[in-house]
Amino acid sequence: MGPKAKKSGSKKKRITKADRLKQLQEEEEKRQKEEEEARVKYEKEEMERLDIQRTEKEKLRKLEAKDLERRNEELEELYLLEACFPEAEKLKRDSRLLSQWKHYIQCDGSPDPSISQEINTFISLWKEETNETFEAVTAKSKLVLNLIEKLKLILLETPSYDLQEKNIIQYQGSILELQELLHLKFNIATEILLRQASTLADLDSGNMEKVIRDENVTLYVWANLKKNPRYRSIRFSETQIGFEIPRILATSDIALRLLHTHYDHVTPLGPVPTAPQEHTSTVTYFGKDEVKSVEAAVSKDLQEEYNEQENESNAVHEEETKVDEQGGIEGQTSSVQEEPEATKYELEMKLLSETVSAETAEDFETENAFPPIEVMLEVHENVIFFENPVVARWDAEGKHWKTDGISNVSYKSEDRLITFSLETLGPVTLIQDAHVNMPYQSWELRPLDVNKVLLTVTTVFTEIQIQIKENLCMLASIKLNDKKHSSILEEKWMTPVSFIIALKEAGLNIFPTGHSHFYVVINYKLPLVEVKAYRQMALLSSAFAFGWSKWNTVCDSKKVVFQVREHLPKEEPIQNPNWTLLMFSGDRAQSLKINEYSDAFSEALKEETEFHSTLYHMVKDFASKEAMKKVRCSNCQFVDSVCHMLLSTRLLSYS
Repeated sequence: MGPKAKKSGSKKKRITKADRLKQLQEEEEKRQKEEEEARVKYEKEEMERLDIQRTEKEKLRKLEAKDLERRNEELEELYLLEACFPEAEKLKRDSRLLSQWKHYIQCDGSPDPSISQEINTFISLWKEETNETFEAVTAKSKLVLNLIEKLKLILLETPSYDLQEKNIIQYQGSILELQELLHLKFNIATEILLRQASTLADLDSGNMEKVIRDENVTLYVWANLKKNPRYRSIRFSETQIGFEIPRILATSDIALRLLHTHYDHVTPLGPVPTAPQEHTSTVTYFGKDEVKSVEAAVSKDLQEEYNEQENESNAVHEEETKVDEQGGIEGQTSSVQEEPEATKYELEMKLLSETVSAETAEDFETENAFPPIEVMLEVHENVIFFENPVVARWDAEGKHWKTDGISNVSYKSEDRLITFSLETLGPVTLIQDAHVNMPYQSWELRPLDVNKVLLTVTTVFTEIQIQIKENLCMLASIKLNDKKHSSILEEKWMTPVSFIIALKEAGLNIFPTGHSHFYVVINYKLPLVEVKAYRQMALLSSAFAFGWSKWNTVCDSKKVVFQVREHLPKEEPIQNPNWTLLMFSGDRAQSLKINEYSDAFSEALKEETEFHSTLYHMVKDFASKEAMKKVRCSNCQFVDSVCHMLLSTRLLSYS
């Protein structure tokens, strides 16, 4: 073995105890120095923070004191501006009186439905008329429907303080009488038509087929004259509407009727609003709609059976319906007085024959003695279903809609055809979720012209644009899946109440009821705060645009947050407008320091801004003189209509 190699490098110097103590002492001194520096820095920063906080508090105290000092003055000015609301009510009252006077001097023979003597005389005289053809009843129905519509609008548009209880009972009673009489007249006219069945027989099939169309009513009647079992599939000429009947009916002396009407005589009347319209956040009503009915009735008992069943179907029910009476459904018929509706269908089916055997009659009494009847209907093109409609039948005994006894439902949305098998005879309806468009995704209210604005409400399924001017509203456009959808409601100006009725009947429900919060997750806000916000937004709407803010869902229920910017009419829309974020509690308005793109919510006041008691005075701080002049010159009916629409949509709670 060779010699051991020498270890490279020198041996590490050993640290003495004295050196170690000295090192520790130096480290301790350094730590103490750093701690002292940190303490001094913290105390300095804390003093600066407290000083800033004191300054901010003093600033806020002065701003609050200033706000309190001018509060009475601002509220007095707001009170003067809000005088437009009672002025609008006065104009509406004058308009109602003028309408009555015009009717009086017109002397066209039609009754004034608000005068009980006139409407009772009209009903009595029409009851006395006999042997009216279906065409004659259809012509008379135009007047009857107009009278019903007038009575409903009187109930809905008249403030509660102008409507006595006895008048409400009178008007509702007249509506029910007119509805019952109209349906009875159609039944009798159908029976008269069927007496001529043999003369109206089709040359090919030998059976009777008759179609009578009108703007409000379409009648389809088929009578089985030949009783040929091969003719089990019935399609009315030039339509897809028809039936597939079981053999037991194909060999029986029967007739089938489909009565398609643009009104509803199944659903009980809705309650009358109990508060002045400008303070009402929910609108409850019923109006003209579409109903289709298929009937087969024993002819000799037609009138008696009708009277019994109609009395049942028109009785006001108090219990909840099986299919979500207060808010779960909407569609082509609804048992809910307050619910939005799309188009309505009513299928009433009974035997129509004097020669049906006793055995067959007994079978029909069970609802289950024969196979289901397959029914095919066309969904009206003006009605929008955002989801496949559900078919339900009316339970006259329970006074609610049920989905049992209906099977094999098939809906072709492109062709707007729905087919289903019906086990139980009676009224049938197509329904969809009444709150399918709630909550809304966003909204915007923008001035268009002098006393004219555009309200845009965006939902999961659609974008609805509504124009408002003076005391009228109009559907400007509808978009489905980012594509424009045409509607007969477009370009038609209506009063707010009539407009809301028409929109709900078309399936475009953006109007919550007093029960909607049970079915929709909402952003609850105190009603008083909401009402104050809507009234003041309406006052400013002729010169300022308002928009949805994501922070409205973050602040508490005592406050609302939305965007606002000056937008004079006829200005071109700005691509990326500069919005101001406002928070309002009902008695205080302020501009927020954050914007729509901030990372977190803060109630911090925007620099160089102040508190105000009203939205009017808040926007006045940054608005032009021209904008404020337009606000002060706004038409009172216009402001009232905008407020009505905001209260009806409840944008701040349902978006």
